[in-house]
Amino acid sequence: MNEPLQSVDLTNCDREPIHILGAIQPIGFLIALTSDWMVARASANVETWLGKGPEEILGRPLADVFCAEAIHDLRNRTIMLRGPDSVERLFSVEVVPGRPPLDIALHLSGGSVVIEGEPSSGEHQDSTSLVRSMIGRLDQCTDLNTFFREGARQVRGLTGFDRVMVYRFAPDGSGEVVGEACKAGIGTFFGLRYPASDIPQQARELYKRNLLRVIADVDAEPVPIVPQLDPTGRPLDLSLSMLRAVSPIHIEYLRNMGVGASMSISIMVEGRLWGLFACHHYSPRCPSFERRSVCELFSQMFSMRLEARERQEHVAYERRARDISDQLLGAIASNETLLQDPEWLADILMRAIPADGMGIWIAGSYAFSGVTPPTEEFRRIIRALNGTAAGKVFATDHIGSILDGAGAFASTAAGMLAIPISRSPRDYVVLFRSELVRAVRWGGDPHKPVEYGPNGPRLTPRQSFEEWKELVQGKSQPFSPAELRVAETLRATLIEVVLRLADEATAERQQASARQEMLIAELNHRVRNILGVIRGLIRQSQPDEPAVRDFVRLVDGRIHALARAHNQITDDHWGPAPMQALIDAETAAIVGDKERLVSEGKPLLLKPQAYSTLALLLHELVTNSTKYGSLSVPDGRTRLGWHLDAKGDLQLQWSESGGPPVTPPKRKGFGTTIIERSIPYDLGGTAEITYDPAGIRAQFSIPARHVVEPRPGQARPVRLKRSAPDHPQALPGPILKGQTVLLVEDSLIIALDAEDILYRLGAESVVTAATIEAALDAIETARPDLALLDINLGDRNSFPIAHRLNDLGIPLFFATGYGEQAQLPMEHRSRIVVQKPYTLEIVARAVHELTGEPVPVERTEADRSVTTG
Repeated sequence: MNEPLQSVDLTNCDREPIHILGAIQPIGFLIALTSDWMVARASANVETWLGKGPEEILGRPLADVFCAEAIHDLRNRTIMLRGPDSVERLFSVEVVPGRPPLDIALHLSGGSVVIEGEPSSGEHQDSTSLVRSMIGRLDQCTDLNTFFREGARQVRGLTGFDRVMVYRFAPDGSGEVVGEACKAGIGTFFGLRYPASDIPQQARELYKRNLLRVIADVDAEPVPIVPQLDPTGRPLDLSLSMLRAVSPIHIEYLRNMGVGASMSISIMVEGRLWGLFACHHYSPRCPSFERRSVCELFSQMFSMRLEARERQEHVAYERRARDISDQLLGAIASNETLLQDPEWLADILMRAIPADGMGIWIAGSYAFSGVTPPTEEFRRIIRALNGTAAGKVFATDHIGSILDGAGAFASTAAGMLAIPISRSPRDYVVLFRSELVRAVRWGGDPHKPVEYGPNGPRLTPRQSFEEWKELVQGKSQPFSPAELRVAETLRATLIEVVLRLADEATAERQQASARQEMLIAELNHRVRNILGVIRGLIRQSQPDEPAVRDFVRLVDGRIHALARAHNQITDDHWGPAPMQALIDAETAAIVGDKERLVSEGKPLLLKPQAYSTLALLLHELVTNSTKYGSLSVPDGRTRLGWHLDAKGDLQLQWSESGGPPVTPPKRKGFGTTIIERSIPYDLGGTAEITYDPAGIRAQFSIPARHVVEPRPGQARPVRLKRSAPDHPQALPGPILKGQTVLLVEDSLIIALDAEDILYRLGAESVVTAATIEAALDAIETARPDLALLDINLGDRNSFPIAHRLNDLGIPLFFATGYGEQAQLPMEHRSRIVVQKPYTLEIVARAVHELTGEPVPVERTEADRSVTTG
């Protein structure tokens, strides 16, 4: 009676012992030695290469087979073998006197020393220069697609294969051809995908251990190794063999493709098998061992370059996401109701993790933004999520995998990323991605039929490799590992916010307030430093052309408009700030004479986004009026009025009179674009500009959601701590003449800008240090007359430097980007602290306060032309 047929599944190929086939390819020979260098095994063809058959060398010392010099070199290379997968190579070795030289590969297998040889090509190419040239071409590629194509082209140029592909593995184990170089007329495999079963699991493991695999001729008869088994009954493990024979199943697979020879080179990224260089030739082909070694070296360098490119992309993405997380926490810390605004929250989160819609579930209440499932389906999703692992981000590109009937709404929500934001009962923020309907181009049908092939019951390789298309439905774009890491960061941020809102204890509220202050201080510090760096870059990069200097001055003014707005916002703890403060700051900055620009309106507060937008708008209006409009002539006047309409929207009116005749601009510059489009684009309001010959008229409307009416007593007088740094009324003279100044600053660009200011104030020498150690060394080697210390130096502070300067009686003052939140130790509480970004006027005033010396003034036009604060 016949036995039932064997069950066949996708793991059949995975069970084939391809590393212990007991044979090699006939392009070379193999000898396995015992630990005392006796010949224990040999391939049946050794006589072709060594002049002696297996029966003559088995059990004999290697010294009876190889010449003494070759054995000496081999023993030296054996000592260099490090690690379980190490392979050493020797080229053009004279193994047997009088016979052609051989290329040798040497590795350890169990307790055996395995020596493999094949004919030497005698090329003796400079592999270092060759690979350097190849990598140089790679480095010129501007994107990954070009990078992959160039890598395939380089390998094909080196080996001469008909087709070379860059083959990338997907998370599900399938692969895609992402780069290709091939000879004309043989068609292309670019963009084709192949199922995971095409490369068995044990083959993938060998690709990690043995980075290069060559099959010289699919029709070649394999050469057996004798004896097949050692005295303990074990076959020789050929995992690291360069000549290992080929699995009959793989031979059939290659024949189905019409391939006569192949070579694969592993691409390893961060210790994982990222993909392969897959090389095909349609007739027998075997590049020399030396060329294959160069290919392996090139692949390792290619992998390193690829890893660096991917890491740079991930780092840049995660840095942006962390900034968004900081913004999220800072905004909610000052306005708790934002967490209940799905449109605002979706805008923030989907800038970090792209999605089509978002649903929020908090304590049984829900809200939606964008494209989402129906309400009842959302409830079912939440119930399904409660059955997953607690406290972890959950992502899927196929909601149907956890929820029956999800296909009904897959067109709007096929995939999701769920971020738990509370303890039990569980609350969630869920990002949804719509269905990504796409036709996947497979190299043959990915659903292999179960048949009985010539090698027994298994999954027969496809008989046709023409393109086969499969429509993939019900799935979204998968969420990447980087996006999942960002989601974990956002989860921690959101949980912190939710817990803080849920806890009504006074002590917890106080702690939350302290965290808020820290966040605002850090945010203030970062923005001030960024503004300082940008300003320094602009100033340090400017050439001597007058037109460029005018441009630099223009940009510098805009940066300082933002800086002034930021200072006021952070003074108000990143909450609504007085609009009058903004108007007064711009008036003092540019006009000086308040009688010529009159502002009229009730006290109002603007939220941070509107405050920054209005800062740029007012800066452009005032600057344009000063250059071309009513404020450019002595008798000109400008009025800025405002009121709230019936809907609570803020209506702003700008009108000029007494200036030169007005004509509409023939071209729109950046400043005009800001005036006409910033409020509509950023705030959802309106802007109308009228170019009346008697004077420009402008009407702006800011929606009520950006405006706050102050409570009684909340409106306070504006504190102008300094005049505007970009338009000083008078320039300080050389108040540091003949002095040596120690400057401690950890940002190079900001340090360069500060150096220029100190030299402009007359310093004879400026000694710059970025660390505590460098600063202390500078104090001992060249004692300064004065010191300017940045408080925060990365994760440290400059207080040890201040202690040493204090002991020596050297005057000093501090600088910080933290504003009023900067905390000084008790012994330095009375020190002068200047806020970044550095300006000529700010530093001069600090020196004056510190030394008590009067501040000389220079008023020449030449000085004004080179000084922007």
